[in-house]
Amino acid sequence: MDYIGEHLLPGQLGHFLVILSLVASIVACIAYFKSANAKLPDEAVSWRKIGRIAFITDALSVITIFGIILFIIVQHYYEYYYAYNHSDRSLSPKFLLASIWEGQEGSFLLWTLWHGVLGLVLIRTAKKWEAPVMAVISFAQICLATMVLGVYVFDVKIGSTPFLLTRHQFSSAPIFSNADYLASLKDGVGLNQLLQNYWMVIHPPVLFLGFASTIVPFAFAVAGLWKKEYGSWTKQALPWSLFSGGVLGLGIMMGAYWAYESLSFGGYWAWDPVENASLVPWLILVAGIHTQVVYNSTGHSLRATHFFFIASFLLILYSTYLTRSGDLQDTSVHAFTGSGMNWQLRALVFVFLVPSLWLFIARYKKIPHIAKEENSYSREFWMFIGALVLFLSSIFILVATSLPVINKIFGSNFTIGEDPQFPYNRIQVFVAVVLGVLTAVTQYLKYKNTAKTAFFKKIALPTGIALAISLSVSLWGNINYDKFGVGFLAAIHLALFASIYAVVANATYIWSGLKGKLKAAGASIAHVGFGIMLVGVLISSSKKEVLSMNFMNPLNFGPDQKEKGVENLTLYQGVRTDMGKYWATYISDSVTEKGKMTYFRIDMESKDGKERFPLYPDLIKNTKGQEGYSNNPDARHYWNKDIFVYINYSTRMQEEKDTAQFRSKLVKLGDTLYYSNGFMTLDSVTVNQPTAGRQVDAGDTSIMAHLSIVTREQKKLTARPILAVKNNEPTYIPDSVFSQGLSVGLARVAENQQFEIRVKESSKMVPFIALKVLQFPFIKLVWLGTVLMVIGFIMSMVYRLRLLRPVGSETASRKKPVAQEPVS
Repeated sequence: MDYIGEHLLPGQLGHFLVILSLVASIVACIAYFKSANAKLPDEAVSWRKIGRIAFITDALSVITIFGIILFIIVQHYYEYYYAYNHSDRSLSPKFLLASIWEGQEGSFLLWTLWHGVLGLVLIRTAKKWEAPVMAVISFAQICLATMVLGVYVFDVKIGSTPFLLTRHQFSSAPIFSNADYLASLKDGVGLNQLLQNYWMVIHPPVLFLGFASTIVPFAFAVAGLWKKEYGSWTKQALPWSLFSGGVLGLGIMMGAYWAYESLSFGGYWAWDPVENASLVPWLILVAGIHTQVVYNSTGHSLRATHFFFIASFLLILYSTYLTRSGDLQDTSVHAFTGSGMNWQLRALVFVFLVPSLWLFIARYKKIPHIAKEENSYSREFWMFIGALVLFLSSIFILVATSLPVINKIFGSNFTIGEDPQFPYNRIQVFVAVVLGVLTAVTQYLKYKNTAKTAFFKKIALPTGIALAISLSVSLWGNINYDKFGVGFLAAIHLALFASIYAVVANATYIWSGLKGKLKAAGASIAHVGFGIMLVGVLISSSKKEVLSMNFMNPLNFGPDQKEKGVENLTLYQGVRTDMGKYWATYISDSVTEKGKMTYFRIDMESKDGKERFPLYPDLIKNTKGQEGYSNNPDARHYWNKDIFVYINYSTRMQEEKDTAQFRSKLVKLGDTLYYSNGFMTLDSVTVNQPTAGRQVDAGDTSIMAHLSIVTREQKKLTARPILAVKNNEPTYIPDSVFSQGLSVGLARVAENQQFEIRVKESSKMVPFIALKVLQFPFIKLVWLGTVLMVIGFIMSMVYRLRLLRPVGSETASRKKPVAQEPVS
């Protein structure tokens, strides 16, 4: 059948470029492999030229594929399933771009795109390491290209193409029996409402750049083992590992901020499996950076450096399997569901795992190793201990995160307990203690050996300052988090000291150890940021306060009664409610076009009357995946705290019709009517009284009844129903008393000065919400620390790049730095 209106050329070109990308990456991998193993220089150069041409072709193909997909989405070509499933006409340009990486195919392409960009930089900068390093990266491009291939080989599907036609996806649907089916396919499914956030535009590209960049230190480590030049790559690779550590760390914390701003699990980190899957490779990567610096300075820890960089990239691949296989969809709030690509995801892990670990094990004894143990008063000794602590911490997180996979493989039923966070926190709080102290003291040690007297003299001042500050915080900071006992509370205070110690000691070292030379202070600044971030995490988490405690009328949420009932305040619309430190009033709500989002206005007023501010949390109607609503929080930001609110329940989520009926009664002035929660009295009736915009036109005759309402709790309310007459046609304008579930109407004026009052009671007409309000003290320290840490990584990378420049260059001929930048 010839279908009308289809635009098949972009898809055909896209398919061709996917195949070209695959073929080019295969050619590049073979050519670079040949170049790396060539015996003659001319042969190596010849193969390297072929490898460069092929890799550039691959990179340009991927960039063009990305552009074609964007073109298809922007043009709303819904004949393509990817555009139909991930976009719609209502999306703004930035969300049309972001819809590319909502799906698995687009995210794999984003990853491949970054590999291409990094490879192009390496072609210009890797020098003698270009061939072996680019062979590894080209092999990764082969694997990723198969993920978007979308072909069948003997009934086995390889990859999933973003250029699949909608009529092929739903081949049996009756609509596609019509040649003009596109006339009926007016719009797409759209981007998930939860993802329509500006963080969706910027967070995934940064995070995937971090993922992609881990292959560079991995490739250098493998190249060193392959070429049996075990240590000569480490200095050239150090700027790359610093770049990867900074970008991946930034991507992780951008996700944490997105979660804090737009998700409702009550903070920025919940030890969610998908969060952990990105954190573990970063921890091991940072461990590798520290041992890499140790080797460059002393010759120690080269074996550990190889292992950490290999493990970091392998764990990136494993985290990809965890988040995309569907194995975590029952334990993670933002894991992909199963995609039918599980065998490929497993293969992706094993094709790198087996050869890289085999190469490491086979060459292990040949990797240079200094038999003499490090002096316990040497910098390298404690840097290695810190790296080991990072590694052990990551192993614990990895095992706990992988329990669903372990249970699936072995049929076991291991769990981390009812509380999903405490099992992690009780271990990691001691990790924070050790890392904080090591970060503080290690840089005051020299490589090889340090005079004890000089060391203690230098460390005495920052130690005293840190003790004074931490004791002040512990004594007067009201940190009394005793939910898990006095032991855990003591650990929090100990971790606070260690974190403050890291900040003070590193800040002091910039001036005492580096003489204020900021160019060489990247590591110290990164450590200051790390310490500040830890202080922010500890204070904001241990002093997190629930402001919305509700002991008067908690909703019944079953087993989660305390979490969802007692810690949620029930607010009826228009009713000012006591919330302890604040008054809270549910003012109004509004629904966006197509009913996808409902915004709520909540007015907060402090008890002392000094401040009043509105907050606008919202509920998002899920349009893809699970049914129902998701909540999107709002926050009020102060320099020393955030007030964080989200809605757990609203009557707007109910879609059932109101079946309650009005009941009528004839009354005279002064008569009383009873309802289930009190009574009302007809006080007076006025004619043509101004109605404050209550739908009465000028010139209409209007009669307003004034009723006083007294509730069972002796609260006094009013109702003002109106009967308007225009051209002898009556219009009834009832008044609603939402807090009582009442609708009161004036039906007619009867004989003997009687009035017919109509009353309806209904729970459906009482708009209310269940609101949770949290206060996070000093949450900004978390974000400030993150920014400083990333700045420190960047400064360190720039500093190391300068050291790599040949002697005699313009920059190198200037005055050399006095102190070498430490990383501890």
